[in-house]
Amino acid sequence: MTVTAFLAVSPTVEGSMAPEIAKAVEALESFDVAYETTPMGTILEAEAVSEIFAAAQAAHEAVDSDRVGTFLKIDDKRTTDDPAAAKVDAVEDHLGREATSR
Repeated sequence: MTVTAFLAVSPTVEGSMAPEIAKAVEALESFDVAYETTPMGTILEAEAVSEIFAAAQAAHEAVDSDRVGTFLKIDDKRTTDDPAAAKVDAVEDHLGREATSR
């Protein structure tokens, strides 16, 4: 089984959120998840959905702010072990090119 997720942790702070987001990302290191941070959030990948939930909770709790909004979207694909990158590869196959304008 492969579980892919999108995690966005948004603290309410004055100025840059980067220091608090860095704390959330650092919290992911304690879990058996692969991750990649993007400008809008972090893509997670794990073998078990329980690991995704635990990592997301730790990231949420790592932020030091009076108010934190966290968005978690999970794709629990239970019939295949394809990695998250296979989803992008499939789109690129249909496009006949990389899925980027750069």
